[in-house]
Amino acid sequence: MSETIPGDKVAVNAIRTAFGIGGVIALIVGILILVWPGRTAVVVAAIIAIYAIAAGLIYAGLGVFSKSLGGWARVGHIVLGLLFIVAGIIALSNLGATAVWLAAFLGILVGILWIIEGVVALTTLGGAGSKGFTVFFAILSIIAGIVLLFSPLWGALVLWWLLGISLVVLGVIQVVRAYTFKSL
Repeated sequence: MSETIPGDKVAVNAIRTAFGIGGVIALIVGILILVWPGRTAVVVAAIIAIYAIAAGLIYAGLGVFSKSLGGWARVGHIVLGLLFIVAGIIALSNLGATAVWLAAFLGILVGILWIIEGVVALTTLGGAGSKGFTVFFAILSIIAGIVLLFSPLWGALVLWWLLGISLVVLGVIQVVRAYTFKSL
């Protein structure tokens, strides 16, 4: 017969709460992405812009107030801070364009990464257990990367929808785990 130690009960409740909160947040964000993909992208752009301004203020503050940094390091921190602040302000001034730019940037970035991933897969062909699967994966990855490079906004939209669907599914699973989690 096993006893539940009071500390274990607290830990189990904390884990259940974390699963529940994480699941609800993922579910809400996933639903928002699926119901209002454009507006949610604009909110994400705003969050990134605000983060850039906050980071800029921190860098500039470090440059101005730090006693341990040398002259060039202080100047570098101040310049970097100002660049972050300017970028954040520009992004906030037109959130729609910022969201489109971020989508295109991410589409291009993922396209490049998929092409590289396909090429890297081909370089491991000699040691691959399944050469046919490795070649298939590499070709598929390279083609998907090229498609994303030629239409990064379309690709980013598809990836955005997949993210929304994934968050809804994972959110539901996490909420279920919160209710069914019993012990450590």
